[in-house]
Amino acid sequence: MTANPDPPPPVILSELTGDGVLLLTLNRPERHNAWTLEMELLYNELFDRAEADPAVRAVVLTGAGRSFCPGMDMSVLDGASSGARPWPTDSLPPRTRPMGFPKPLVAAVNGACAGIGFNQALMCDVRFAVPDAKFAAAFSARGLVAEDGVSWLLPRIVGYGKASDLLLSSRRITGTEAREMGLVNRLLEPADLLPAALAYASELARTASPYAMSLIKRQLADDQTRSFSESRDTAAALLATAKRAPDYREGVRSFIERRQPEFAGLGENAPEPAEAVS
Repeated sequence: MTANPDPPPPVILSELTGDGVLLLTLNRPERHNAWTLEMELLYNELFDRAEADPAVRAVVLTGAGRSFCPGMDMSVLDGASSGARPWPTDSLPPRTRPMGFPKPLVAAVNGACAGIGFNQALMCDVRFAVPDAKFAAAFSARGLVAEDGVSWLLPRIVGYGKASDLLLSSRRITGTEAREMGLVNRLLEPADLLPAALAYASELARTASPYAMSLIKRQLADDQTRSFSESRDTAAALLATAKRAPDYREGVRSFIERRQPEFAGLGENAPEPAEAVS
């Protein structure tokens, strides 16, 4: 009797550490983790689960093998451009799931990072990379526009002039140049990249209030279109709300008692910052 073959591994691996850090690994190393519809569907599903799970306090996103994600798989691009296999845009949520994710998100960019992969790395809160990583927007070289709101996001990270250069030219830059222009927060050797990203995320998971971090993430996003006085007034309202939450008392007590704080996890019942202000 012939044994059934083992099922193929998932296109994204998911592993939760003891510190509450969820490691998501794009897992098509034979194709350099090029993006597919299957990957997109699972990606959104995993983020939905992570947001609802109070055990998840931070997320690290990386790629298996030598690449992070070089963009859409060429076979998918070919089918979409010819009309033979159109991408089902109208039936999918926007490809911006990380932007609404209320928990810290760290990208560990271990290699090629272009197109959709470039966008997903930009949507992370913090980016670590290796010196030889290759970043490229790549859209103009494919006859496409800056997708997924990247023309809003990139100038806010690196400035208007640098963003114009990267988006218009589609040129590749190394991790070293990305660090110099502020696209990357930390530059690490390959062997140190993932341990450093996990250590950073673990520190946030152990010491920072999940509730406070969710409010701060929303402040950072919303304040991009606010005046200073609007930002100040919103912060005052959020501060009053935060001081009524259990995390404020625990943060103060743990500091006085010189111990690690014991904050509750953020799950699906967490209030939205907008609700807190109102």
